[in-house]
Amino acid sequence: MTEVKPQKVAEKNKIRIKFRWEYFLIALLVLEFVTFGSMNPRFLMPSVLLSSLTDYMSVCVCALFGTFVMITGGIDIQQGAIIGLTSIVMGILWQSFGMNILFAALFAVLIAGLCGAFSGVIVAETNVQPMVVTLGGSFLFSGLAIAVTSLSKTESYKGISGFPTWFTDFFLRSVGPVPYQFIVYIILAVLAYVVLHKLQYGRKIFLIGVNKSTADFSGINSKAIIASTYIFSGLAAGIAGVMMTGYLGTAKADYGGDLTLSIVTAIVLGGTSNFGGKGGVVGTILSSLIISLLQFGLSLNGMNTQYLAIPVGVLLILSLIIRSMVDNGTFRGMFNLVSNRGGK
Repeated sequence: MTEVKPQKVAEKNKIRIKFRWEYFLIALLVLEFVTFGSMNPRFLMPSVLLSSLTDYMSVCVCALFGTFVMITGGIDIQQGAIIGLTSIVMGILWQSFGMNILFAALFAVLIAGLCGAFSGVIVAETNVQPMVVTLGGSFLFSGLAIAVTSLSKTESYKGISGFPTWFTDFFLRSVGPVPYQFIVYIILAVLAYVVLHKLQYGRKIFLIGVNKSTADFSGINSKAIIASTYIFSGLAAGIAGVMMTGYLGTAKADYGGDLTLSIVTAIVLGGTSNFGGKGGVVGTILSSLIISLLQFGLSLNGMNTQYLAIPVGVLLILSLIIRSMVDNGTFRGMFNLVSNRGGK
């Protein structure tokens, strides 16, 4: 019989620690609960915690499908502008044209999808950088939102209010401690996960992000797939606009203007590479919760809401640095070193 060397047996039985980005995000979540919970016990109350998340649902919803765009190697920074356009279009259709609020909301979301399609087709059919296209789209759709506001019977700074009570109540009610908005988010998250990770369409998105030329040679219609991710992103912004309007009870053109940083941070912090080809819905969900709880925890402990963008910006920079270290193998080497020492 062949003698098995002890060294080979030790290497075979050695437990290797495989670093996953989701583990890092879970650790951040735990750290937030421990830190903010010790600073203010109200942070750990389920009813308070879940109701606070409704303030940040727009970011969470937009980040879900903005992830699709970034995996293809693009970026969508116009979602905030589309939120405002959706909100004011829905308000105008209801107030000035007498449309049923549900049909007005649906029509506004469809317009948001068209906005995404407009930018997506330009990105897919030209060599213009997605950031430049969606930056132009951001200015365009913000301007359109202001132009549409002129059709309103009320001053733009007041917005459009007076929506049916049953409509606004939907975005304020909850099932036990769980708000309806959070339930809607869970449904959208499951849908995004299935589409991206379980369908062939999702595999095409990843392949395009890894190597677009290879995807083209494989028979994939890369242009159509890329354009469709921007449509999904636009529809998500439209849904976020409806949710924000119903929650606040007022339609305004400037909604979403300050959400771009948080949305991009949620996507990047979730592990989606800004170069494309890597990412996932689970990471985006975790990072969205991290950002939401970070802002809520800081505001709960006295930080002025005007300064909440500062920690989000810091988080974006740190996530890019840490992600670069992961891609370069720095963390993997550290984990393997710890594993090797533990196996001795």
